[in-house]
Amino acid sequence: MPTKSPWRVPDFRTLFTATALSQLATNIGYVAVPLIAVSALDAGPGQVGLLATLSTVAFLLIGLPAGAWVDRMRHRRILIAADLARAGLFASVPVAWSLDALTFGQLYTVVLLNGCATVFFDVGSQSFLPQLVGREGLLQANAAVVTLQAASNVAGRGAGGALVQLLTAPVAVVGMGVLYLASALRLLGIRPVPARSPAPGQRRARLGAQIAEGLRHVLRNSELRALALTATLTNLGSQIMNTLLPILFTRELGLSAGMLGLYLGLGGVGIFLGARCARPIARRLGYGRALGLTGLCVAPAALVIPLIDRGPWFWLAGTGWLLVTFKMGLDNVLGVSLRQRLTPDPLLGRMNATFRFMLTGAIAIGSGVAGLIGELAGVRTALWVGGCCLTLAFLPVFLSPVRTRRELPRQTAPGTADSGNTPRDHLRQR
Repeated sequence: MPTKSPWRVPDFRTLFTATALSQLATNIGYVAVPLIAVSALDAGPGQVGLLATLSTVAFLLIGLPAGAWVDRMRHRRILIAADLARAGLFASVPVAWSLDALTFGQLYTVVLLNGCATVFFDVGSQSFLPQLVGREGLLQANAAVVTLQAASNVAGRGAGGALVQLLTAPVAVVGMGVLYLASALRLLGIRPVPARSPAPGQRRARLGAQIAEGLRHVLRNSELRALALTATLTNLGSQIMNTLLPILFTRELGLSAGMLGLYLGLGGVGIFLGARCARPIARRLGYGRALGLTGLCVAPAALVIPLIDRGPWFWLAGTGWLLVTFKMGLDNVLGVSLRQRLTPDPLLGRMNATFRFMLTGAIAIGSGVAGLIGELAGVRTALWVGGCCLTLAFLPVFLSPVRTRRELPRQTAPGTADSGNTPRDHLRQR
């Protein structure tokens, strides 16, 4: 029987701690890396956009096969190798900077390879979680992980801005490498879990066939498809806006790196609040209404973000960003739990990879679009395009069967799940 609370599982606590260190490093880099490009290399909007695109384009290049590989490999080893790779990559940046040898070419290479490592870490960790806590513990475990991500957004992006302002961006990158290394060492404390192998006499399917199976599972299921489309539009809109914020803050508004970290940190607060409120809202409104109606209510807030300026307009835009990220936090808990419960264990890696391919692929595209619009029409125009994407993002879920779901599905047999809409089903805290 699965443990009722995931916190009673020692391996989950270990994974949680390692993820905290990794997330903190990632969020410091979210502020520090583009500021290195702007301050040390005098990057323009197009170069900042390219940098952001390369940091996530790996999900488009290797995202789908990574899911099939993760389903074949030991998840613990994947996570450790990814953290060690990221630590080594970012350690090269301050070394080159100290030797006055840092170039765009090196920075582009580092973020591209870091993106490849992140593909495996993200897909592997989401596929590992159900093995550690059991499917009955997923909602509570995902709420904890999303809360952690939100806290890391606040602490990491705030710390990133402060470190850049006080000690320069390359020093902040040193801290990133140390945190990734600490995460890898912490993951050594998880007990090894054998990789899945084909049944006796059964040949392992070809990689292409496994990838296609994962795609069919997501795109042919109306609920999974709606969740993927809504999250894709959300990532596209938010990345179009956030890519050019370093230029907007430092050049147009004359604000400090600390103020940029504060603004981005408000998003972390929103995700934190959304994650903490997800289960109570779902319990009161029903699972589907929590996803659909919250989006309907929060959508207009995205249109105040492009109004950001000095003084009161800064706080008005920050409030809009807080509300948008509140919805992101709620979606991350409820949406990830739903898709994990709708997917049998052998398909978890490929399902997660398909989502990551679409969601993080949208980030890569959004970065490029932001740079292009910024160069041709200006930073403000890019913000308005991103705000419109965020405003419309709730529609796929709102117009899908997800909106009528009252309960998470129960796994009734391998590869099957009940609908969660029968009268006897009630949302329970796990």
